[in-house]
Amino acid sequence: MIKSMKKVLIEGLKLKKEEKFMKIAIIMGSDSDYDVIKKSVKILKEFEVETEVRVISAHRTPYKAIEFAENAEQMGFELIIGAAGKAAHLPGVLAGVSTLPVIGLPIKSSTMDGLDSLLSIVQMPKGVPVATVAINGAENAALLAVQILSVKYPELREKFRAYKKDMAKQVEEKDEKIRLQVKDK
Repeated sequence: MIKSMKKVLIEGLKLKKEEKFMKIAIIMGSDSDYDVIKKSVKILKEFEVETEVRVISAHRTPYKAIEFAENAEQMGFELIIGAAGKAAHLPGVLAGVSTLPVIGLPIKSSTMDGLDSLLSIVQMPKGVPVATVAINGAENAALLAVQILSVKYPELREKFRAYKKDMAKQVEEKDEKIRLQVKDK
């Protein structure tokens, strides 16, 4: 009896270790980036991906950025989205320390309309890759994250496939509407 109870307990612990979690960290350099970031959060929630959003600056709290990147995998994260404006070093710092995939999200700044952010993120040195999306491209950052995770989670791939079909359907409906408007004139 005791042996069978012990076996059940051990099997239960094994199952807990093997449970699947889809968990993404979104790290932004400033709270002023949140208006852009919330678009990523919305999409990730639609795909039922657990998301944690933090404000950690590569320049004002560099040790905290490094600590987060060093421990992200142990905290259960599988991918990091790093959003930053201006000098935009945050995604590179995170990628330089972590072995997790990092997606860089350049935030539009007042100085160069976000071009400075884009170039800072996209021009990473060899060995420190950061996948980069468009300036303020929060939706694509989330969708790219979903696609990357879908390699491990087939159910996520199916949801993404349905998302793309729905997107195509919306375009077809708009096409039909415009065609009818032009035809009626």
